[in-house]
Amino acid sequence: MRLSITRITQGYCIAVAALVVLQGAFAQTYPSRPIRLVVPFSAGGAADVPARILTQKLTEALGQQVLVDNRAGAGSTLGAEQVAKASPDGYTLLFISNTHYVSAALYKKLAYDPVSDYAPITQVTSAPNLVIVHPALPAHSVKELIALAKAHPGKIDYASSGNGSTQHLTGALFSKMAGIEMTHIPYSGSAKVTIDLLSGQVSVGFPGIAGMLPYINAGKLRALAISSAKRSPELPNLPTVAEAGVPGFDVTAWFGVAAPKGTPRDVVLRLHDELVRLLRNPDVSKALLNAGQEVAWQQTPEQFGDVMKVEATKWTRMVQLSGATVN
Repeated sequence: MRLSITRITQGYCIAVAALVVLQGAFAQTYPSRPIRLVVPFSAGGAADVPARILTQKLTEALGQQVLVDNRAGAGSTLGAEQVAKASPDGYTLLFISNTHYVSAALYKKLAYDPVSDYAPITQVTSAPNLVIVHPALPAHSVKELIALAKAHPGKIDYASSGNGSTQHLTGALFSKMAGIEMTHIPYSGSAKVTIDLLSGQVSVGFPGIAGMLPYINAGKLRALAISSAKRSPELPNLPTVAEAGVPGFDVTAWFGVAAPKGTPRDVVLRLHDELVRLLRNPDVSKALLNAGQEVAWQQTPEQFGDVMKVEATKWTRMVQLSGATVN
């Protein structure tokens, strides 16, 4: 017995309509259980602090607990892979950053695609890094640090929160553009970097502002410059690296939220709308600024998707320019 084209078409339309109804019903009940935000970095670092500020407020807005799940390792790729392979139901999210694309350029064999395996939601913050030294190092400016490194090639260590991190790339690009050689010491997270910088175990670091201000103000660490093209409102008297002696230098980190590919559109929009509402709250933006993060332009999911594609290309080029490699 042959089926007519009309009957096949009717069946297809009914199936599509049923799927739309089911997705709509799912979105109306979302969320019905706790949500996990995977932060692919260690607790207490530059990514962890803003993530916890946002999850606390999201918990209040959604009526379900939003939990931070720190999954550090391999330049954020461990946490990123976990989210890429998670069920696309809106209950597992990724606190994504530019490190996601730095690592994609450094680690050649990933079990996920850094762009197509994720449903973009929105960017949330941006933040520069610092050029910071232990007070025992006889360098009070970027030019003095460069001169010291040129006099002692390879003898000065710089710490980062891990291979593929923004700290790693900032240090590698700084060394490349300044024409110096420093030895990269990767750690498993920002907290350990801070400990060894304070003790003088390593002399130079490129951390985010979050958590550094008390040590700078107390004279326990010395900030030489900031990595972005413009100065930070948190440290208005601190010059940029470009102003301090390395023209054209500009590295700015950012954070956003993404879900696994295939997450229902209505769920993505619900999360987007709640995040944008939070970011427009003056109390939230102030808390983020105190954590060294500036509220970024809140894109639509489609706009953030375009940003992700551009960032993938941009950071691949920056990795190539810096000469950074995975140790």
